[in-house]
Amino acid sequence: MPRHATVDRFEDELAVLIVDGRQVTRPRHELPAETREGDVVDLDTLTVDAEATERLRAEVRQAREQALAGKTPPPGDFDL
Repeated sequence: MPRHATVDRFEDELAVLIVDGRQVTRPRHELPAETREGDVVDLDTLTVDAEATERLRAEVRQAREQALAGKTPPPGDFDL
């Protein structure tokens, strides 16, 4: 089973990844150029796992919708 990491953020030339709940860093150049924050990366191949990324984004959307259910959104034009 491949090991996965989520790209948390980029800091200069480093990619900050979340692996098993821990932050680890990798040189940014080791990841594909199209890698974005929130992508899921297969640590064995250092490629973006598009299916796992979409599953994670769907989970986040669902969690956001549940958290906002029945609440009035704040004023302004803001989206994460």
